[in-house]
Amino acid sequence: MKQSEESCQPSSCDYWTVSQAAANLSNQACTLAARHISDGTLRIQFNREVAYYARGIVNDVAQGRKSPEQGLQAIKDEQGSLLEQSWEIAKKGAGAIAGAMQIATGGGICYVSAGTLCLVAGVPIMAHGANNVYENGRNLWEGRSDTEGPVRQGYHAVSKTFGGGDRGGNIAYGMVDLTMSVYGLGRMVVKKDTWRLFRYVDADRIRAYKTMGKDALILEGASNTMTIRSIYLESEATDE
Repeated sequence: MKQSEESCQPSSCDYWTVSQAAANLSNQACTLAARHISDGTLRIQFNREVAYYARGIVNDVAQGRKSPEQGLQAIKDEQGSLLEQSWEIAKKGAGAIAGAMQIATGGGICYVSAGTLCLVAGVPIMAHGANNVYENGRNLWEGRSDTEGPVRQGYHAVSKTFGGGDRGGNIAYGMVDLTMSVYGLGRMVVKKDTWRLFRYVDADRIRAYKTMGKDALILEGASNTMTIRSIYLESEATDE
């Protein structure tokens, strides 16, 4: 049923509330643009588009085309959409960086072990890292979330061989990725500035995570949390 013009006329208090919500939306857009858009022209264009949208909502409420509640809901929906997009960008960026760290970890294992652990640990970790860089980098660049790298496709093929499907392959990929991350954090590495002519002893070594900076540890933790969440979602989908 169409609302009467009188019922849509906002009070001054309602109008102020909607205007304030619109201002908050514009401020949020500026913050997210500064975080994710490096090109100055594109950043200004994005901020202007969101500001025009917010102003349009306020005008619709002022002229009775929308009720204050409808205006606030429209602004709330737009804020949710912006935050969701920001989270997706952050998640893909973290995944790509974590993948690059895996490549470095795998290479370090090959170097330090003089090749003895290269096939069992170094190469698999580097392969997973390269695959994560490819998937997250392409998703970020093309604005998508369904890229499948060659390593993940290999897991899919193995899963199908044993009667499973893509979900089973994704769960296995996530579990192995998580295991490799734990191994990389917990492996023993030579302490900084330790020097010997011959072989190192246990006292010369330290757990790898103790040599990492705070930011690197936070990134690793965030990446592992996303992997665990992905495994959980895949397992829930399988049970349906």
